[in-house]
Amino acid sequence: MKFLGILIGCLWLSVSGAVVAQTELDKVSVIVDQGVILESEINELIATVKESAKQNNQSLPSDRALRTQAIERLILDNLQMQMADKMGIRVSDPQLEQTIANIAKNQNSTIEQLRAGIAQAGLDYDSYRETVRKELITGEVRRANVRRRIYITPQEISSLVSLIEEQGNEQAEYRLGHILIGFPPEPTDADITSARERAEKVLNLLNSGSDFAKIAIASSSGPKALDGGDMGWLNINSMPTLFAEVVQGKESDELIGPIRSGAGFHILKIKETRGIEVAKLEEINARHILVKPSIILSEQKVETMLQEFKTQVLEGTADFADLAKAHSEDPGSAVKGGELGFADPNLYVPAFKDALVQLEKDEISDPIRSVHGWHLIQLIDRRIDDITDRKKQDKAYQLIFNRKFAEETDAWLREMREEAFIEVLDDGSNS
Repeated sequence: MKFLGILIGCLWLSVSGAVVAQTELDKVSVIVDQGVILESEINELIATVKESAKQNNQSLPSDRALRTQAIERLILDNLQMQMADKMGIRVSDPQLEQTIANIAKNQNSTIEQLRAGIAQAGLDYDSYRETVRKELITGEVRRANVRRRIYITPQEISSLVSLIEEQGNEQAEYRLGHILIGFPPEPTDADITSARERAEKVLNLLNSGSDFAKIAIASSSGPKALDGGDMGWLNINSMPTLFAEVVQGKESDELIGPIRSGAGFHILKIKETRGIEVAKLEEINARHILVKPSIILSEQKVETMLQEFKTQVLEGTADFADLAKAHSEDPGSAVKGGELGFADPNLYVPAFKDALVQLEKDEISDPIRSVHGWHLIQLIDRRIDDITDRKKQDKAYQLIFNRKFAEETDAWLREMREEAFIEVLDDGSNS
């Protein structure tokens, strides 16, 4: 909605500018390198700002100050559009329509509803389209020129990740189960050995599936023994330091211990967690045989050949890896018997991915066609990979990038403005 509001605001000119055009001829007010800014553009932008302020009950400075700001805004826009021409940056009609479709989708509306809203505001849809096109072009110009000015060091990422983790730890809460196998205040070596052995037995029982609460009631010397060892929800800062050091990074249902303290040996169970960001990704290891159709090998012949390979493997007369080494046209995997290694299935082309995710372990697909050719696929294995650290690094990188991009964009625009030839022919003092 915000984007649409900005764009509609930019188009207010189509309504307000008509009145101006009836009373006086348009004229060049500012020369910007090889381009110009017309008086109507300035008036239209001022009208936009005034209408927006009126809708939001905002006060505005004098018309003269508004005109100065409008001119500066238009100068920067003009310079960026000139640079776009030099760089050959264009936005095709299909690209434009896709963007507008996305705008409508983000507003939970259809294209027709979007157009109706624009018309209801008294604006022209064609002008709206061109405003969107201009926003896309100037955005691409900024990305192309500013991105190369940005350098992010691994140290910057590491520092921000540490800060994110620290903040996350402060918000994280654990519901802990606690069993204490205690020993006397001044224990002998025999007391300590005995307590350790009992703690190990308890841990073995728990690992074997015994009920934590039942064992806590029967064996724990801790203050929450009668509650099944349930310590309730605790923040890192509110639990004993000894516990805080060992629970971080652990997941629900994990057992920890035995941990020795002055009171005995502790066994902890993380019953639940909340406020902890954990990211998991299913990775798939597969192998394939790729054969590309040619003048000699038709589509049908390739499909038939791969189907025969499948039959041979299933009958035990051929080995999948050997067939891949001999026939696959994927040089990277062929030498490894067609094996692709563990990877996110979303990295593969749609047809390959769709066939792969439906397979069971060791199952072989029917021949499938992708943009690369015909494939015979075998699923080797699946695994769940913890990508929490990777996501934290990605998040840190994006946060740093966004900050630096904004800073460098401002600097780049100032430099471009300073290097440009600007001549204001009419500052509005005579109007």
